Amino acid sequence: MKFLVQNSFWSLRLTLSVLYWSGFWIPKEDQMKKRNYIIPLFFFMFVVGIYITAQFGDLCRVWGDVPLMTGTSFLLFTNISLGLKMFNLFWKVMEIGTLVQEADDELTAAKSSQGREIVKRWDREATVLFYCFAFLSFVTVAGWGTSAEKNQLPMRAWYPYNTSKSPAYELTYVHQIVAVSLGATVNVSLDTLVTSLMAQCSCRLRLLALNLSTLGEDLVVSEQKQFSPEQMKSLTLNLRRCVERHQSVLRAADHLQDLFSGSILIQVTVSMVIICVTAYQLAFETKDLVRFVSMLAYFFCMTLQLFLYCYQGHQLSEQSVQVAGAAYEMPWYNCHTPFRREILMMMVRARRISKITAAGFTTLSLSAFMSIMKASYTFFTVLRSVEEI
Repeated sequence: MKFLVQNSFWSLRLTLSVLYWSGFWIPKEDQMKKRNYIIPLFFFMFVVGIYITAQFGDLCRVWGDVPLMTGTSFLLFTNISLGLKMFNLFWKVMEIGTLVQEADDELTAAKSSQGREIVKRWDREATVLFYCFAFLSFVTVAGWGTSAEKNQLPMRAWYPYNTSKSPAYELTYVHQIVAVSLGATVNVSLDTLVTSLMAQCSCRLRLLALNLSTLGEDLVVSEQKQFSPEQMKSLTLNLRRCVERHQSVLRAADHLQDLFSGSILIQVTVSMVIICVTAYQLAFETKDLVRFVSMLAYFFCMTLQLFLYCYQGHQLSEQSVQVAGAAYEMPWYNCHTPFRREILMMMVRARRISKITAAGFTTLSLSAFMSIMKASYTFFTVLRSVEEI
């Protein structure tokens, strides 16, 4: 088994490698060796599955007590969304692999200095966001692991034995830390997989816009301010290649929508609830500074998780609109009438915005992010009022 899965985006390289070593991602060349991935996959499912079951049992035990319910549910909802996203990856891994390979082939094929700089810029942005997400997750898990009081577990959960006595306490403590760490690592990887694929679609559209805006810039115009028939043949051929690339990116965006719209809806809904519940926990967490910092990091982590989806969806829509403007920048006024008609048809098609939605309910954008945050605050005030009553 190789150590790193190769990709033009560093964020995807790290993400796919984590999923690869966890048994969730099987490259095409290893499809006949699936048994090699069973052990790490079984270990992950066993460790995290026991913890989710213990959380669910605790939620049933404290049902009706709002403070205790929020203390259990904020991480339980995260694990539920993680399980659904894992199922989606299992179910559609072949289609997702094809999408990843197609985008990587086009981005690695960028040869011009401007094109390579665009790929580097998009890769750098996606990687920085990934590092921020991973850092907040690490701070959260580390804070939870070090803030537990004597003979107290770091997270609420129900077990059918006395967890305050040795060695049950130490074993359960280690199990919780391992389960939360594994869950956080895979969760960050699954979210980064989706958002990085969105970023790659945006990058491909930006490369397309560059190619369109530079069409004919190296050609010499005749005294009649018109390109020659030979030049027009070359321009027409290049334009049709751009049209094919445009159609390929639009299909990739539609495919991305088909593959992940359901899991995005689940993540958006769960994020709204988690942000609300975590804010409620922060409002009453005043005794332990380390615990408060870890919960604050978790709050920012969940907010950033939601922001990543909305931001990359917004970027994709913005870049799809700019394709039409890039086509207008090329010297179409020096071209023959049939070519002008073709460029006009492409501009009309490019004005149809490419977007990612949460199963058709809401379009991922920065305005959607603000709306979800407002809804979370509304739910938070409702929880506070229930507690005061």
